[in-house]
Amino acid sequence: MDKPKYERVLIKLGGEALLGKRQYGIDVDATKEVALQIKEIHELGVQTALTIGSGNIFRGLAGEKEGMDRATADYMGMLATVINGLALQDALEKIGTDTRLQSAIEMKAVAEPFIRRRAIRHMEKGRVVLLAAGVGSPYFTTDTGAALRALELKCEVLLKATKVDGIYEKDPLKYPNAKRFNTIKYIDAIREEGIKIMDTAALSLCMENKLPIVVFNLFQKGNLKRVVMGENVGTKVEA
Repeated sequence: MDKPKYERVLIKLGGEALLGKRQYGIDVDATKEVALQIKEIHELGVQTALTIGSGNIFRGLAGEKEGMDRATADYMGMLATVINGLALQDALEKIGTDTRLQSAIEMKAVAEPFIRRRAIRHMEKGRVVLLAAGVGSPYFTTDTGAALRALELKCEVLLKATKVDGIYEKDPLKYPNAKRFNTIKYIDAIREEGIKIMDTAALSLCMENKLPIVVFNLFQKGNLKRVVMGENVGTKVEA
């Protein structure tokens, strides 16, 4: 078997990955499908960390738009990521993949506190590390949290798993003729108004530290494995 291109990765999942056919919450079958893809790369020997959003339960920005205090809404979103982390941990453990769930907000009954060296050691021992609660502070998106954790854990690439097959010049769901990029520079992804794949802070952090990003469609079965094997899947963001 060919050797994976990456030895250590961080996967950024949106909360929608756990929705399945539901309009809200967590679909057990959809969560298992995500877990099976993660197990597939884990069995290749890829050290894997993972962050997950909260869009299937609660979005901080949505709460703010409804009149909530921004910090309060963001903390609620962070807590929702812990719920998602527990669901994915359960799915992974049930298919025989060892995990550790770490939270940036301390909650000893359900998760370890995030400790960088401990997270790295878990990966070295072959455990999938699930990172919840963002960075533990409001005003930071889960994308920015994913970029920060990827750098802290010395990951070789940030894999943004989405429902689209890469980065387009504008929303492909609204504009079917939109152009898709195979590769794009960080600065262009930041400057182009039609590109909304990640927030500016996350892109800037990756650009400053030369951390490549691959945006790909998680819902195409086998794509995660193809990405870590170095196949031309999705869009790569680099210098």
